Parts: sequence; structure tokens; C-alpha cells
Amino acid sequence: MITEIITIGTEIILGDIQNDNARYIAEKLTELGYDIHYISTVGDNRKRMYSLLKTAMNRADIVLVTGGLGPTDDDLTREVISEVTGRKLVFHPDISILLKNYFQHRNIQFTENNLKQAYLPEGAVILENELGTAPAFILETEKCTFIAMPGVPREMREIFDNKVKAYLMKKNTAIIRSRVLNFFSIGESILETKIKDILERQKNPTFALLAGTGEVKIRITAKGTSEEEVSALINEAERKIRERAGEYIYGYSDEGLAAVVGRLLSEKKKTIALAESCTGGLVGHRITAVPGSSDYLAGGIVAYSNQVKIDLLQVKEETLLKHGAVSKETAREMAENVRRIMNTDLGLSVTGIAGPGGGTKEKPVGTVYIALSSNSGTDVHKLSLTGNREWNKWMSSQYALYFVFKHLKN
Repeated sequence: MITEIITIGTEIILGDIQNDNARYIAEKLTELGYDIHYISTVGDNRKRMYSLLKTAMNRADIVLVTGGLGPTDDDLTREVISEVTGRKLVFHPDISILLKNYFQHRNIQFTENNLKQAYLPEGAVILENELGTAPAFILETEKCTFIAMPGVPREMREIFDNKVKAYLMKKNTAIIRSRVLNFFSIGESILETKIKDILERQKNPTFALLAGTGEVKIRITAKGTSEEEVSALINEAERKIRERAGEYIYGYSDEGLAAVVGRLLSEKKKTIALAESCTGGLVGHRITAVPGSSDYLAGGIVAYSNQVKIDLLQVKEETLLKHGAVSKETAREMAENVRRIMNTDLGLSVTGIAGPGGGTKEKPVGTVYIALSSNSGTDVHKLSLTGNREWNKWMSSQYALYFVFKHLKN
């Protein structure tokens, strides 16, 4: 069944608030096996609302609307749905009683304009709002079904989860599931080239390439009549993708590199120590953002100055004088020494030039060295980043975690 989501409110159009309702409803509809063809937002304007709702009625089976159900003059959803469907507004005395009790119970003055919320289109099924004053409703017509819910996210979610969801489950038996594969160290265009034929010849499941912050994601979406059927389709699609580009996959969905690295360190019972310069503790911050990181992170040293590198990390002064702070030699000593000092299985170091200043012809801004020390030796990697300071720091931390991931997976 084709669905459409419409969020109403000038405050959304102006960017005063985030459109969290649309995202929430979209996620829930997908879980329930519904196809979403359109998501739209319109301000509190009667003419534009009418045009959008009329169009939606003619192209969707179910239209879910949030916002515009309050008591003020710019709350127009009830009126516009009434006009679009030709169903006149009908006064519900039981709703007016609930409204008055709501205000009395909270010792708030009741004003007559609140009775506007007691008028609903003829034939509408009322969905009581247990957290607010504006009731939601379901209105079935010959062309489509309108489901109108309050715009307040807390109220909308309660009504959707406890009332609308049950209604939608009875209307549709299809199952849609998605799985997101996370890739790093490969560009979107190169990844697409590697698996282009797989993406093009599949109708179920379907694929979407998504650009993330310094990484790429592929969302696999399958549709079927059972969980087993859908899982089999997704598993087979993932297998084909892994055959072509599995070396770049590090995880799934919203699971970031720090969480994946943390899980691997825990599984392998390994510990790690950090020596950071240009990232200023960002690697440590990302690792410690994961619950349970105290099991595998011994600690870290932010050695921004050369003197701290000498005093705390025991980097040789001659190394710094001969090769500089940003060099493979310094990165190597930082990683090996922090591992020895903190008595850990792994030592990870990052040193570089984040910018915007500090670069030279030989070592331009974005030059970064990352070293990973273990009992099998020390590997040093050189990066040549091209972003601003914030981007260079983030990508340095991303690559540092990625090199740990690759080491642990081997």
C-alpha cells in the first residue's frame, strides 16, 4: 500500500524546529511493510494545505498528517481535510467534556476556542490524546485514508505506537526490512563501480548508496511476506557485495568505528593505549563514548608540544630535531613508547598538521602519520588530507580507528 507523510507547520518550514515526526513515522511505516512515496511539509496556509492534501488523496492509499490540530486560528488540518474529502465537521460533546476536564484537572483556565478541537470530519474514528488536548482521528474515504495526529512529537508518538500502529498492521501484511553496510577507505564512485551490475539487476532487494561523514553506506531493502523470506534476500545481497568489496566493510547501521573497534578489543581481550598530537584527544573521546571502554582502554596522552612528547612519551629529542614532530619516525616512537609505558597490547599514535597554518612545501596541511604498535611490530601510515581543521582532525581519528580495526580483523 502506498503511503504519504505530510507534516504541517510554518515553524518547520522556517527551520525553527526539526522535522522529527516525519522521520519517526517513516521508520515505523517501513517496519510495518508500507511503501512511502512522498514526504512533504507545508506551512499553516489554508490554500497550500488544500492543494497538497488534495494531491496526496489522489496518489496515496494512506496519508498520515501531523500538526494543525490545536485550538488556534492557524490550526487548520481538521478544516482542510473536511474540505478535501467533502465530509462536514461534526461537533462531539464527549470530546468537549474531556477537554474541560483536562483543563480543570490541571487548574488551567478553559477558553472557548479550545472547543474547536471537538469538531472532527463526519465519519472519523476518534483516537484519544492521553498526553494533550487535540484528539487524533482516522478518516476512511473511497479514495484514501487520512490519519491525522498532533504535531507535538511526544503526543504523536504515543498515539502512533498505541493506536495507529494496530490499525496499520491490520491493513497490510507485507514486510519490509533494511540493512545498512558501513564502508571506509573507499570512495562512493569507486564502490558503485565495483558493484554496479549488482545494484542494477536487482528489483528486490533494492539498494541505496549513502554518503556519510568520511565514509559510505549501502542500504539493502527487501520486501516479502515473511521474516525468513526477507532475511534470505538481504543475506544473499550482502554476500554478493562482500565478494566484491568486503575488505572495506567495517560494520552495520549506526554502529561507528569506535564501537566496532571496542567490540573487537573486548572479544580478543586486547588493551590499547593512545598517544595523540594533532587530534587533541579526539580518538580517546570517541573510544570512551562507547560504554564499557574501560575494559580495553588503558589511557591516553595528548602530547601537543614537543616537550611533552619528550617528557611523557619519551620520544628521543634527536628524532624530533632530525625528522620533526610530524614524521613516521616520531609517530613510531610515540606508538611504541605509549604501549610500553602503559603496558598494553596495542599502542596507537597520531601526529600531523591539522591546519589552517603550520604547513610547509614538504609537509603541507593535512599531512598526518598514524602508527600502530603491537607485539608483531609497528606499522606507520601516512595520510594526505585536504579538508579544513575540523575535517582533518575527524578523518585522522577515523583512519586511526580503521587501522586498529584492520589489525584486529586480520
